[in-house]
Amino acid sequence: MRNAALTLGIIAGLIGMIVGFFGFGYTELVRKHAELGDMFGNFSNPDVIRAVSVLSPLLAIAGGAMVRARALWGGVLLAISAAGMYWGFGFNVFTMFPIAFAGIGALLALAAGKPDEPRAHF
Repeated sequence: MRNAALTLGIIAGLIGMIVGFFGFGYTELVRKHAELGDMFGNFSNPDVIRAVSVLSPLLAIAGGAMVRARALWGGVLLAISAAGMYWGFGFNVFTMFPIAFAGIGALLALAAGKPDEPRAHF
């Protein structure tokens, strides 16, 4: 379960980075050219989009990488990443896979309650 959570977390982070590049880039484009925001639409809070664009993929990759050694911490980071992507971008065709991968990775990491080593992590 830990290997699956690791793989899902890293894939979620990589796909989330693509979504984040476009989200951050669009807020910067609208900031420099306000008429584009009037024509195509604007985010209500671009600072939140910028923060989510950077932090959510970062947390997914870090959580996925951490889950082999610390499943609880990695699972929490993956859950925060999925919640951040949902909060910032919503659930749509571009975010469904990173949100689902990070969410399933978080569940798998948290379900790995007994570690492979004899010491407990909870």
